[in-house]
Amino acid sequence: MKQRYVMSVRADAFRQTGERILAAAYARFKVALFDEVTLDQIAADAEVTVQTVIRRFGSKAGIVAELTRIREAQVDAHRRDAPVGNLAGAVANLIEFYEAEGDLMMHLLRQESRVRAFAEIAEHGRKVHVEWCARVFASGLEARSGVARKRLAAQLVAICDLYTWHLLRRQQRLSQRQTKLALMELLEGALS
Repeated sequence: MKQRYVMSVRADAFRQTGERILAAAYARFKVALFDEVTLDQIAADAEVTVQTVIRRFGSKAGIVAELTRIREAQVDAHRRDAPVGNLAGAVANLIEFYEAEGDLMMHLLRQESRVRAFAEIAEHGRKVHVEWCARVFASGLEARSGVARKRLAAQLVAICDLYTWHLLRRQQRLSQRQTKLALMELLEGALS
């Protein structure tokens, strides 16, 4: 019985250490370039040794791979929650996601040509986005065929893209509400 308790305590400590390392790395990667983040910084922030970080994740790329695995599941679940055939609900889902993750995603995209792990994250995100648009706007797409359908699909992907949100929200400084209205108007125009 005592051995089982000791094993449970060790497993819990192992899990908590991993979570601290991942949280420290995530906080660093959110604001700094990949090349600027060091294992020493991550270890210090997580209050562990560099050797513990290496033993647990192998490298910065290993940490990013684990963060990606966790975040992709969460992102995919959120995107699946978007209602089909409900334009306002779909845009609300999209805006909620971009408000929470958009700035980080833009930060990673700026580095994708230099950091393979970020390029893989971006590629997965693009795939999920295209699938999201096809599912959410299925009825509008089904009303078209051939090149007209392909063009509409491309328009919907562009209107709902992270870069469009970034342009409206960050560069043009629209409020969240005005950004939502702008996306609604663009989508209504494309779908009419």
